[in-house]
Amino acid sequence: MICEGLAPIPLPAADAAGLRSRLLQRVGGSARRHAGLITVRAGDGSWRTVIAGVRSKLLHEGAHGASVLIELAAGATLPVHRHQHLEEGIVLRGALQLGELNLLPGDYHVSPPGSRHGRISSRSGGLAYLRGSSLGNTRAALGELLGGLLPGAGPAAHTVLAADGGWETIADGVERKILWRAGDIVSRFFRLAPGGRLPAHAHDCEEECMMLSGDAYFGDLLLQAGEFHLAPRGSEHGEISSEHGALAFVRGHELVPWATRA
Repeated sequence: MICEGLAPIPLPAADAAGLRSRLLQRVGGSARRHAGLITVRAGDGSWRTVIAGVRSKLLHEGAHGASVLIELAAGATLPVHRHQHLEEGIVLRGALQLGELNLLPGDYHVSPPGSRHGRISSRSGGLAYLRGSSLGNTRAALGELLGGLLPGAGPAAHTVLAADGGWETIADGVERKILWRAGDIVSRFFRLAPGGRLPAHAHDCEEECMMLSGDAYFGDLLLQAGEFHLAPRGSEHGEISSEHGALAFVRGHELVPWATRA
């Protein structure tokens, strides 16, 4: 009723044209900044059955494996396999069992190339994000299954539990937790308190992000819990901020703010 009682305010033709022009400029600028960025919303994409009780959704396919969501129903099991790529995983919901290891939401697990995974199961059901997976590539998946039949555990896997420490403050209202380093590539969690901000920056390599909880703006692009985002080399992000708080996994080079670039 309030809206019905509000009358539009007529604008002079010159003012209306100027307002329209400014809005179109802002829309065009946003489109140019987002060019090349890949965002997969929670409702995007389709699920495919891997084996009975296990399904996956492709988020991005790269040169070093795919980024996927994988969901195990209660009682489902993935067979023994040997990793072709560095594979990182984060439990998003439920729980996964890797031998005697029980992984819960927020727990991180990384398996180097050549490492051998025993059976992965879920007693109660679970959802995880994987990066560096062979899922979606039949030939690579078969290779990993055959590799799992060979003896030897290979390089050691590494686990960082959600309850572990290691958080460091890097800006007002922003904390970082390093998970894994491979040369100059860093995998880490960023935790933003409400009102937390990180400066605008460019990417000199591909940067991958999975929003684990909360929401944050990357410039004028809003990412919410359960959404995936990839910024290719040469792209840029505006200021990162969160009104309500956020927890995100980010893999790429260290952030270099525009103000400190040579």
